[in-house]
Amino acid sequence: MIPVKICGLTRAEDARLAWAAGASALGFVFHPASPRAVTARRVREIRRELPPEAFCIGVFVDVEPARINAAAEEAGLDAVQLHGRETPEACAAVSLPVIKALRAEDADRLHDYPAAAFLLDAAHPTLAGGTGLRADWRLALRIARKCRLILAGGLDPRNILEAARLVGPAGLDVCSGVEAAPGLKDPQLLQLLLSRTTKKGKRPCLLPH
Repeated sequence: MIPVKICGLTRAEDARLAWAAGASALGFVFHPASPRAVTARRVREIRRELPPEAFCIGVFVDVEPARINAAAEEAGLDAVQLHGRETPEACAAVSLPVIKALRAEDADRLHDYPAAAFLLDAAHPTLAGGTGLRADWRLALRIARKCRLILAGGLDPRNILEAARLVGPAGLDVCSGVEAAPGLKDPQLLQLLLSRTTKKGKRPCLLPH
């Protein structure tokens, strides 16, 4: 049993299903260039249709901390994922717990970032995430031995257990691997993946309280 964040949600029905099926966190992308982009107002509307305990994370890319804090408050977020080239100072200025996405060159300076957890996604020259490409699992294994690591990148029902076994991360982040189209989740894939990673009635925490 391992915590799973279902990311790139745009519809209330998908968010409700993911939470009911055992997801540990629900992710919403606040990056206008993404096909899964949502606004704080839209997330607030979705949030109203979820149980109060649903753990919601907003994904931002190179946004000023003051704007992140304002959007997080409006949307009703519980944590923030910084998926760009944010500095340690920018992380420290965010009022909610931070998940900091890493690049390979960041792997040896983890101590610089005041983050509750780190995330490793697949590298892409122009896109920030949601590419369906597989991350470097060997690098992920090295980082997971040092800190609380969430593994993303190309995860789906076919490889989710292999990723958990080989990397041993603190959590997994799934987006395109359970989609029918960008931002639209496939109910069967979603339920299949979560049935393989969670136990009914038990929901592991993605971030430490």
